[in-house]
Amino acid sequence: MSVKNNKISTRKDDYSQWYLDVIEAADLAEYGPVKGTMVIKPYGYAIWENIQSILNAKIKETGHKNAYFPLLIPKSFFNKEASHVDGFAKECAVVTHYRLKNNNKGEIVVDPEAKLEEELIIRPTSETIINHSFSQWINSWRDLPVLINQWANVLRWEMRTRPFLRTSEFLWQEGHTAHATEIEAEQEAEKMLGVYNDFVRDYLAMSVVAGKKSESEKFAGAKHTYTIEAMMQDGKALQSATSHNLGQNFAKAFDIQFLDKENKKQYVWQTSWGMSTRIIGGLIMTHSDDSGLVLPPNIAPIKVVLIPILNGSDTDQNVLKMVKKIKDILKLKDHLEVDDRDNLSMGMKFNIWEKKGVPIRLELGAKELEKGSVVLARRDTKDKILVNIDNLAKVIKDTLEDMQNELSKKSEQNRIKNTKIVNNWEDFKKAIESEKFVLAHWSGEASVEAKIKKETGATIRCLPFDQKKENGKCVYSGKASEQRVLFAKAY
Repeated sequence: MSVKNNKISTRKDDYSQWYLDVIEAADLAEYGPVKGTMVIKPYGYAIWENIQSILNAKIKETGHKNAYFPLLIPKSFFNKEASHVDGFAKECAVVTHYRLKNNNKGEIVVDPEAKLEEELIIRPTSETIINHSFSQWINSWRDLPVLINQWANVLRWEMRTRPFLRTSEFLWQEGHTAHATEIEAEQEAEKMLGVYNDFVRDYLAMSVVAGKKSESEKFAGAKHTYTIEAMMQDGKALQSATSHNLGQNFAKAFDIQFLDKENKKQYVWQTSWGMSTRIIGGLIMTHSDDSGLVLPPNIAPIKVVLIPILNGSDTDQNVLKMVKKIKDILKLKDHLEVDDRDNLSMGMKFNIWEKKGVPIRLELGAKELEKGSVVLARRDTKDKILVNIDNLAKVIKDTLEDMQNELSKKSEQNRIKNTKIVNNWEDFKKAIESEKFVLAHWSGEASVEAKIKKETGATIRCLPFDQKKENGKCVYSGKASEQRVLFAKAY
């Protein structure tokens, strides 16, 4: 990644490069030394910490407890659930040896005598290792439900990578639950999708479409998968979180049984669900502009940056005293940053914080102090106003709320404006080519779904919950259809 001449590419000219430029300019992340990995830098990680903190509280509110399971999984565990291993086989990193040695030529090599009896898989997801534990924890109906969440890293070997959106190693949370009945598991899967939907809407200001995945797009080993799909500014979809009803597939594979109230053995019903650091990529592409990152206030690590304008005169001390007073008035604690560095010009400071997407910038110099005011610059609209210091706390509170609402509204309007309802194949191809979400009838046949993907690059993102049943004809085959589904190109 490299921002040429300190200038960010435009979305119109090169959307992919613009995305990389924003990440670099905002100092969020950089590529790691191993292909497909990334270093999440402090500011980027602070965004993840906010996501983690808020979402963790919401997960716990629903009764789940955090735990941690091993990174290394015996290969034999993957042999127990055939469809699951098929889904992840090509992405698995395998550990075959446990020791290095010096070969007497000054080189460190793998010790051939240290080969493992059984290869270990670096977790691509934790269903297998967690279900091994569940099989030991669960014996009676009294042990249910088991509601577990894990914050961890996973590894899925990727050939084509992009920071946050698709990296070999990424961070996430993964929930895993076991229930006595199918109804409970279904309710759990739907409930957790609702938690993600509300979180993304209320904190990340991202408008999404919630729905069910098609059979070919569902999670490997699941009975069915639910998803929330967001539209990026280029019209492509981003799968933002998923929730899976696993049925009894893993329970039978790992022999997770319990004695019910009638003292009969039953297999548990299970779910799993997750959100990863990929959501930061979605956050960037949903709101940012050609000047850099734009962050919704509810998730921004720094909500306000205060820049004292000093000129080396006697008034500087008074400006600095007022800066301290403003800090006390605002009570923003870690969410307020004072940039009083003397080795940077005002223009450079303004530019740095604009690229970092801080919602509000305050400017205070001798002229403003004389008026008992401060300049407030808003990141999303770039509007500037002069605010009386006595009213500053309320104005900032109102501005942050308005900015959050406006970003949310803008995201929703972009999605609605760029979602097209089509009824024939020619219109479908044109809509997909112009990077739009498309609602169209589909026959339900996997073969048709595959042909559409091959010919247009579009996949079925979901069968939206808000689409009513209606008789129609498949946009590709002309066969009968009961519902429109959401098609789009996707990240």
